[in-house]
Parts: sequence; structure tokens; C-alpha cells
Amino acid sequence: MCRGYLGHRDVTASMYPAIAQNEQRLWYESQEENLAYYENQAAEENEQAKQIIAENEKAVTEQPVQQESQNVDETPTQKESKKPEKKTETSGKKVSVNRKKLQDFDYLRQTFYQVDNTTTIGKNQLDVDKLMKPDLRIDQSVDGPQILIYHTHSQERYADSKDEKTGVVGVGDYLTELLEEEGFQVMHHKGEYDVGDRDHAYSKAAPSIQKIINDNPSIQVVIDLHRDGVGENTRLVTTQNGKKMAKIMFFNGLSRTRVNGDLAGMANPYLKNPYISDNLAFSFQMQLAAAEYYPDFTRRIYLKGYRFNMHFCPKSMLVEVGAQTNTFEEAKNAMEPLADLFAKVLK
Repeated sequence: MCRGYLGHRDVTASMYPAIAQNEQRLWYESQEENLAYYENQAAEENEQAKQIIAENEKAVTEQPVQQESQNVDETPTQKESKKPEKKTETSGKKVSVNRKKLQDFDYLRQTFYQVDNTTTIGKNQLDVDKLMKPDLRIDQSVDGPQILIYHTHSQERYADSKDEKTGVVGVGDYLTELLEEEGFQVMHHKGEYDVGDRDHAYSKAAPSIQKIINDNPSIQVVIDLHRDGVGENTRLVTTQNGKKMAKIMFFNGLSRTRVNGDLAGMANPYLKNPYISDNLAFSFQMQLAAAEYYPDFTRRIYLKGYRFNMHFCPKSMLVEVGAQTNTFEEAKNAMEPLADLFAKVLK
């Protein structure tokens, strides 16, 4: 269950105003990236997506016949010409990721992750055995909300948004609906923490989210749903199941910067996150499922230096759904594969 980290009672920014303000200031300074950076990043991600698909197509053809293997983007004619295969629990995969290649730290880091220049990551944290070890299935028999969805930045909108219902909060409404159809009990919190003062949204949201978790001990998963910001010429679009939709990106805060090192010492209790390894396992297992079932749906997992309120629960996740250049419909459509991925991992 998500009961939050109460060891040092670091749940309210008001107890550590100077540290909280500094965290927000540093985070926003690190966000000042120019148009060329985003366009280069998008181009690099496209190349990475092509690389992983090509390499896994090769890996599939090299596997023994008895193992499941399906080609990427098969046409109906190709599928019909094959002999019927026995349906297995993993049927529906478009790619089978080569697990042996994931043992290679450099391959894992370059294929699955984008590391921000504010932080560093090592082999100990990106060890595929450790990332795959946690059993992320939740207890669906408990009474009460099992998944909490909220928005640190509730005011984020899309290219054609007219109000909250057609912005990131509306996307959260649709994800809530889809997860409930999957059998989960979901709470969608619509508190506004970035109105008039976006710079301190994480600090303002923290006490409210902590209280919700304390009041609802049945909550086992916490999702902070966002919309990214990119250069105006960048379009994060993919097609899945015949629908055009926004690409999504999973995001992790490592509580470690190049300048200051680990931010979890007693001098920085406001920045502590005891669940970093759990957060990393959650995003990786989601990313791996996406790579196999929905190739090109996700961007690489983004790793950054701070905490981003991911310390409330082991299964905490920050998700960026498209960007300001996407339409609301594209963002909403992306919730269909995302809900399916949550079901695959959490069930």
C-alpha cells in the first residue's frame, strides 16, 4: 500500500521553505532548453526507435522456433498466410525484446533512457535484473481507490484546448474511465497547484497528495499526469491500432545532481526519496511492455536530478502525454494503449 514516507516528516514544504524554493528554482533553470535541443532530441529518439525495432526483429529471427516471435507491423495478408499459432499469454506482441541485450548497461541506457545533463545514472541502478525483479501486481481485492491520478500542472493545455476538460485534466478523466473499465478503482484528484505560481507547484501539491494517501490507505499506485513542452516545430505523434495519437514519456527523478551529488542527506530532508529503485522498476516495466506491444508509442524514459514528488509511494509515476503541439484528441487517444499497459503490468 502507499502510506508515504513519514520517517522525517518531510511532507510539507512549509517546514523547509528555503530548500523547497531552491529545488524549484534549480528545476526551472534546468528547463531552459532551446528549440534546437528539442528538435535534436526528437530526431535522436526517432533513430533510437528505429534501432530497437530493427535489433529486436533480428533477435526474433534468431530465437528458437518454439519461442514466440512476431514481426513488426505485419500486414493482414502476411498474418493470414502464416500457419495458426497456439495462443499464449504473451500473444499480441509486435516485438520480442532480446533480454540478453538488456544485460548490457550501455545498450540499456542508450535504448531505453534519456539522461538529463543535471544528473548521472550508473550500472547499479540500471541493472535489468533489479528492474525486472519487483512484482508490480496490485491487490485489487481491497476496498477503496487503488490508483490515484493527479496533476501537478493542471493548467497544461494542447494546441486546440478550450478549457480544463480539453487539457491534461480531461486526458486524466479519460484515463480514469479506461482504468475503471479494466477493473481498477481509481481516484482522479483535480486540485490546482500551478495557478498563478507554476514555479512552486510541486511544493504546493505535496501536502495535499500526502493527505489523500494517508486518508486512503488502499491507494497503491500514484500517477502524476502532465503534458510536455517542446519546440513549436516538433510533433510527438505515432499511430497505434489505426489511431493517430500523442507519444508519451515516462519520467523519473533521481534525487541526485552532478553539482550537489545525492540529495537525500539530512541536510536536504525535503529532497529525500526512499523509493527511487521502485520508481525506476515501475517505469522500466511499463516501457518494456510498450516496446513489445506498442512500438514507437513511448519516448525514452527521461531521468532528471530532483524528486518531483515521487516519494509518496513505491509505484509512483510521472507521465508526459504529448506536448503543446499535439491536439487534445491525439492526447486522449494515447490513453487507450497507456491504460492497457497499466493493466498488463499491474495485473
